[in-house]
Amino acid sequence: MSEARRAAPGREAEDAAILILDYGMGNLRSVEKALEHVGARAAIGADPDQVREADGLILPGVGAFPRAMERIRATGLDRLIAERSAAGTPILGICLGLQLLFERSEELGGADGLGLLAGTVTRLEAPGLKVPNIGWAPVRWERESRLTSGIATETPFYLVHSFVARAAAEDALGTAEYGERFVCAAERGNVFGVQFHPEKSSAAGLRLLANFAGICAKAPAAA
Repeated sequence: MSEARRAAPGREAEDAAILILDYGMGNLRSVEKALEHVGARAAIGADPDQVREADGLILPGVGAFPRAMERIRATGLDRLIAERSAAGTPILGICLGLQLLFERSEELGGADGLGLLAGTVTRLEAPGLKVPNIGWAPVRWERESRLTSGIATETPFYLVHSFVARAAAEDALGTAEYGERFVCAAERGNVFGVQFHPEKSSAAGLRLLANFAGICAKAPAAA
């Protein structure tokens, strides 16, 4: 059994039914495989009944913010995500999914986001450095969290991004540095987001997903 699996919250992770939201933009299968690796019950979908019955939701994403929001609104997922967030369902945004949780992005002329976290998304300020930022970076935890339990501060995670979320200080969970120190993990109540890819970040990323599964297992049952 892998170190990540041994470190997982055990039966609690296996009890969690996590839905990876499919709106046509995101590396869904790799996230699903990573969740399965830590013992969580994972599925991919966007059906309203699936969304309402899930113990937790993951919002993945690659590509441009405005296009992603167009697709999310076209499928009605914006309303469903807001509904489940208000009901206390744990939500984890990954990469672009983190950015979509915020109020607005400046990318490609700008677009409104889901507004579950306060702040805007702007271009990464990295003078003299190549953008997008691609590679591993140590992540410094700014406070304790159920999501990062058992993961040491300054643990490297894998990032691919050109934009960053300007989160409120009280929502900042983790930061990394590339030209500037930026928020790469955020948390407010039952809403979580990471700019890095846990599914591509070795044992530490699997541990984070296992922690999220444990959070989902302890959350209020879906109505």
